[in-house]
Amino acid sequence: MIFNKLKKFLVIFDSPEMDCPPVFSSGDVVSGRVVLELLSETKVDSLKLHAEGFAKVHWTESRSAGSSTAYTQNYSDEVEYLNRREALLQADNGEVTVLPAGRHEFPFSFQLPEETLVTSFEGKHGSIRYWVKVKLHRPWCPVRKIKKEFTVIEPIDINTPSLLAPQAGTKDKLARTWYHNFGQVSVTAKIDRKGYTPGEVIPVFAEFDNATSRSIVPKAFITQTQTFIARGTMKQKRSVVATLCGDIVSARTRETWHGRAIKIPPVGPSIQQCRIIKVEYMLKVCVDVPGTSKLCLELPLVIGTIPLHPFGSRTSSISSHYSFNLEWLRMAIPEQPEPPPEYSSVVTEEEAEQRNSSAVQEPAEDLSGILERPLRDFLQEFRFRPPPVYSEVSDATLLLYSKNTKIKYFFFWLLKILTQNS
Repeated sequence: MIFNKLKKFLVIFDSPEMDCPPVFSSGDVVSGRVVLELLSETKVDSLKLHAEGFAKVHWTESRSAGSSTAYTQNYSDEVEYLNRREALLQADNGEVTVLPAGRHEFPFSFQLPEETLVTSFEGKHGSIRYWVKVKLHRPWCPVRKIKKEFTVIEPIDINTPSLLAPQAGTKDKLARTWYHNFGQVSVTAKIDRKGYTPGEVIPVFAEFDNATSRSIVPKAFITQTQTFIARGTMKQKRSVVATLCGDIVSARTRETWHGRAIKIPPVGPSIQQCRIIKVEYMLKVCVDVPGTSKLCLELPLVIGTIPLHPFGSRTSSISSHYSFNLEWLRMAIPEQPEPPPEYSSVVTEEEAEQRNSSAVQEPAEDLSGILERPLRDFLQEFRFRPPPVYSEVSDATLLLYSKNTKIKYFFFWLLKILTQNS
């Protein structure tokens, strides 16, 4: 039979790792080969490749037009992201090509569009798919087709200012049943940044104030919301991907979470650039109040693909700790670093003159008793060293000095407050 002449017909993508399928993004070159293995000599009209990429949504809803009339409403839409055609084998004069028996490989290569594509996705009411379809045309034979999908992941770098910004909020609710009030419940929560990658742990800082006469149970959830849009109508699917349960908070008491950990499971990245499909994540800090509805505080999350830099991690943790302890009520961190404080704001003129005179008159200090002095004395001496005048340093030096000195003077200022209180 003529159909038995074709033993193998497959598409193989080039991949840097043999056991792992390749992953592409905007602007990448997709390359590979089409393999034909023939049992005998075969005539071929053409071998054509078609690369496509689409976002598609579809769902149905039942409608009622009366007591005895019902119909089904269909909703569908699609967006094209890739459409590329290429002839791998075709004679210029339109004649057939005779291929001998054996294995034949036809390489292909094409570049993905430079403009931003959308990450591959499979959902309940829609999908985002990219594939290569190859058609083999032979005389007096049906067209043989083969289709193979490939994955596109658009990078989301969480090392950007908007995704490194802390997220915080507060919410309260009056717990009541019918005409009886049980009191007020308030939730305040904060996370150190908005962007995370799968596998990371989110430390949750929260405070639960239970002023009611009943016990409450605090919880935290990471939720995924898939949104499908067609013909001005929206369809959503929500699911919980991670859960954190806290201890019971008794009536008229307060509970604080000092960085309770909730881990992000292996989930797909956020999808925000597609017109008809969106994937969004949220951290919900909730309180179950018996006898009334749930109180939930929502903090937006973005799941990225490029993890946090080690330097960004240290900076983020320092700023997070600072804001949690000293800016808890305002929930704000300065967007730009402030210049170091003036010398006069740290040391008074009398103290400066007294130290200058004592430094000239006093002999060299005997270091034999250095271990007997408290550590606080040395820190105070270091604290009074003034910063240089801004006009005496260059712009590059000033920028570096501002970043380093701000942290030093913050700790010196904090130590001064602790010293005065003690």
